[in-house]
Amino acid sequence: MKCMLLNTPTCSGVHSMKQAAALLLLVFLSFSSYNSNARPKSRPLPGLRSGQRGLTKEERTFAIQFLKETESGVFNAVKDLNEAQLTFKPAAGKWSIEECVKHIAAAEETLWKMVEAGLTKPVNPEKRAALLFTDQQLIKAVEDRSKKSKTFAALEPAHSSYKTLAEALAAFKENREKRIRFIQNTKADLRNHVLITPIGTYDAYQFILLISAHSNRHTQQIEEVKASTDFPKQA
Repeated sequence: MKCMLLNTPTCSGVHSMKQAAALLLLVFLSFSSYNSNARPKSRPLPGLRSGQRGLTKEERTFAIQFLKETESGVFNAVKDLNEAQLTFKPAAGKWSIEECVKHIAAAEETLWKMVEAGLTKPVNPEKRAALLFTDQQLIKAVEDRSKKSKTFAALEPAHSSYKTLAEALAAFKENREKRIRFIQNTKADLRNHVLITPIGTYDAYQFILLISAHSNRHTQQIEEVKASTDFPKQA
């Protein structure tokens, strides 16, 4: 499939939203296995207050810390690796560490586009009744590497707009720092901006946690590559 990343000038807003929704659908198909543990719709999720305006201090602190920790996780996972290590593939059809980073960087921007689009619309707190996941359930589902699925073609490393690892890392860092500054300063009612996707309904705050958890999911993948028996030794 031809690469159709969101930063290409020909992509319309609607088409970009469809791409991002497709990414979520493919990456998080494993969510269905968590539905049995989700709370019934008729019961309010813990920690979410009806009529909430803005983030609580605890929510803001948690999101900032989570974003920073998972950002550091990516950089620590690739620190001091040589070219042979970065390009090593544990098996045919598997991603190298460099490819994992390119995917992380591309997804970081793509997923944020969904949040941005949702925040341009009026708040819709009446849709909160459709939420099935608590914040922690959502994070657990995204980070669970026991459930594997194929990503959307536009975010496959082979279609990446990033030519080098350094370029992908720079883009990831720039976008992640924007996410952190946004959480630090926003007065938006993230809990009552509810985004409806083909796989379910999540509030804007949860989507930001999802972005952070997604990078950690693939940091775990990087560590799996490094643990491979044939992984090249440090020169």
